[in-house]
Order: sequence, then structure tokens, then C-alpha cells
Amino acid sequence: MKRPLFLFMLCLLVISPAMAQEKFQFKFNPNGKFKIVQFTDIHWIHGEPSCEKTVATIKAVLEAEKPDLAILTGDIVYSVPAREPWTDIPRIFEQAKTPFAAVLGNHDGESSTKISRSEIMEILCRSPYFVGEKGPDDIHGCGNYVLPVRSSKSGKVSALLYCFDSNAYSSSPKYGTYAPIFFDQIGWYRAQSDHYTQGNDGSPLPSLAFFHIPLPEYNHVIGKKNTVGSNGEKPCPPDYNTGLFGSFIDKQDVMGTFVGHDHDNDYIGIDYYIALAYGRVTGSEAYGRPERGGRVIELYEDEFVFDTWIRTPKGIELTFHYPTGISSVDEETMTYLPAKKGNPRKQGVSYTYYEGAFKSVKDIASTKETGKGSMDYFSVHDAPSEDHFAYEFRTWIKIPEKGVYNFYLISDDGSQLYLDDTLVVDQDWSHITRIDGKVALEAGFHELKVLFYDDTWGQYLEVGYSSKKIRDQILPEEILFIPDQINNK
Repeated sequence: MKRPLFLFMLCLLVISPAMAQEKFQFKFNPNGKFKIVQFTDIHWIHGEPSCEKTVATIKAVLEAEKPDLAILTGDIVYSVPAREPWTDIPRIFEQAKTPFAAVLGNHDGESSTKISRSEIMEILCRSPYFVGEKGPDDIHGCGNYVLPVRSSKSGKVSALLYCFDSNAYSSSPKYGTYAPIFFDQIGWYRAQSDHYTQGNDGSPLPSLAFFHIPLPEYNHVIGKKNTVGSNGEKPCPPDYNTGLFGSFIDKQDVMGTFVGHDHDNDYIGIDYYIALAYGRVTGSEAYGRPERGGRVIELYEDEFVFDTWIRTPKGIELTFHYPTGISSVDEETMTYLPAKKGNPRKQGVSYTYYEGAFKSVKDIASTKETGKGSMDYFSVHDAPSEDHFAYEFRTWIKIPEKGVYNFYLISDDGSQLYLDDTLVVDQDWSHITRIDGKVALEAGFHELKVLFYDDTWGQYLEVGYSSKKIRDQILPEEILFIPDQINNK
């Protein structure tokens, strides 16, 4: 039922857009969390029965999740008449008393809808629950803005939500179908990032970015072992790359990007420690096979950490934890390695030492050992030789609870990590880099083996892990036990 006009006008008088910005000054809750729901590709066609299904989907997700903020990531209204939907859709969030933001898609404001992107944002800004804005007039796009999320304990800004207009169509067929996010928009982001970083004593703030058309980098995570969700169609980014993703890496603040556009995709994966995620198609009128719904993102205060999942009226799908890349798919499909029986007596790591011309971890097996012993932790800095040596480390690691764990190695030169004789991390080459691997473990003790070799030009080894509840860290000494001291009685 439509709200009577006089009540709607009264709401506008009571809560103007400026007052709404002040009223909805976002903060982490007392538990240090902030929840966002992303709705994408609503494809509203005024007067179609499908609109009722779309409204029911949005209401069901809002009711189940009770987010602090909803963000619509483009292709919101699909056809004429176009003005009415831009007042109809905000009423969904007004009735739910949920503040919302929006970025526009390629179909929003295209010539067939007979309404411009600027006019759309002007209409949205009349809603007392809309918290977005048109953004700077001197850069491409309409709807480039940033939403700060403040600390639960103070007025300090603790996180940022960047909203970009990913524009619409290319100016010429020779540049492909879709326009990119332009250089002046990237410059605007970099200036915003610098401003907030300086205000945070030089430390970047945990941030997310929302826009409609995916970046070219969305192709990079397809098929990766940490990528989960559907890839039902080829991503359709701009044909040329203006470098926004590179700026995210450079500024070290954006943890993840959230887009729509390709309705049969809802995957999320990690590239260079940035999550690249699709939302779940929301509109019943839109093409696409997935059950309609939204993507939920839950931030953690003062941490570069978030959890995300798909919510539909039927329930939750595809939970994913950043930065570990551990997902509900892993938990449901991986085989859990059983714990070993034993009673550890002494903490530490045992080792066997080798010297020789090593070009691979495989060379260790054919080399005669030159020393044995134990140490408090994995260390290669006190090796008798400066170059051309290797170690085999063995320890029992105490796993606190059943779950999927992410282990990593950083080494110069090569290394491998085994758990209960299962190769988990393979970093068997000479360039220093970080390699991760996941393994499902029962609670208790597990045998951990690390093989390392040094060829020339320095030596380094770092061994770490994380889980849903354990933040990314070097393995603590107190969970490592020397195998020789295990009592198997």
C-alpha cells in the first residue's frame, strides 16, 4: 500500500537529507561489528508483478539480517516509466527503517529510461533514509562518495565504505562495450584514502569498495582454490584497465570490492590480498539462475577482517572469511585429518641439518645429514653455513578445535609444509614469496613437518596460520611440541 502523500511530505520535513546524514552517522555496535547487505541488479520494471517478488526478497533479507546499512550496486531500474521506481524503491527501506546507499549501473539513466544519472541521485537524496550523495562535479560519474564508520567507543573513524559510479558504456566501439572507472575518479579515491590515512596517524583504515561493473581483475580469481560461489557466465568488465585495483594495492586500505552486473556470478576470491566479490542478483525481472537474495558483509572494528555470506529467503549460502579464504564450502567438503594420540612433555621443534648444492626441496632426501638437535622455534639464521644448506623441521602442533586452518610459508629459498604427511603448502622455488594452503583438522595434536633449503643470497623462513577464530599470525611457540618427547602410552 502506498504511503499517503501528506505523510510522506511530513517525513521529508522532519528528516531532511542533511539531517539523515547526521542521524545515520554509522558506528560499530558494542560488539565491534558493522553489518551491510548488498542488493544488486534489481531491474525494476514499474507495474510488473515481478516487482512484488523483488520487494518480498528484499524485505525477507532485511528482516533476517537486520543490517546497519543496505547498499544497492546498480541496474536498479530497467525501463520506462523510470521516475516512479526511484520513489517506490526507497519506500522499501523507509518502511524497514534501514538506511541505504546506492551506486548506479549501466542501465540506470540510459537514454531509453528518459532520466539522467544526476536526476536519479537528486530523487534518491529526497528519501530520509538515503545516505549517499551525487559526489564531486569535477570528476566522471554521479555518485562517487565515501561513508565513514566510526568506533563503537568514540567518534573516531574506524572504517570506510567507498562508493564509485562505474559509469555505463564506452564512448567508442574501439574501446569495448563498457566504460571504466576513470583516472579522475581514481585520483579522487587516492586523495580520500590519503586524507583518512593521515587522520589515522599514518595507518590505512580498513575499507570496502562498492560499484556495479566488475574490474578486469575479476577474471584472475576464477578457478583459484580459495574462490567460492558460482561462475555461471564470463565476467564483463571494461576492455581496458585504468588501474583502480593497483591503487587499492598501493593504498593498502581496501580489503574487498563488491559488484553486480553479471547475474549468474556470485563468486568471491582473493587476488593480492583483496577480495573480489559479486553480490547475489536480487531482482525477479533480471535474468539469471541463482535464488534471489543479497550478499551480507560483516566488518570487525579496527581489524582488516570481514565475514560475508549470501542470504536468500530460504537461508544462508557460501559463507566466506577474509583474509583467510576459509569458507563454508571447505568446512562441508574437506576431509578432516584425525588427531594423533600422545602426551607432549616439552615445547619446541626438532631439526635435521644438511649441507649441499640445493635447487629444490626434493634434493634434501638424497643429501647426507650433518647435524641434529632441537630449538625453541623454526630458525634458519643460526645455520653453520651462510649458503647451500637445508633443514627438516618436525614438531607436533596443538590444534584448539576442529576446523579448517590456513597455513602459510614465506621463505628464501624454497620450502614445503606437511601436516600428518599431507602436503599443505608448496613454496619450492627460489623467489621469496608467501604461499598459503588449507587443511581440515580435528582438535588435538598433529605432526607438522617443514622442509627448507637455501641456495644463495640470504635466507629467511616464516611459518604461520589462521582460522575462522585465529587471526593471521606466525605460529606461536606455545602450541609446538618436540616429537621425541611425545609419550604414546
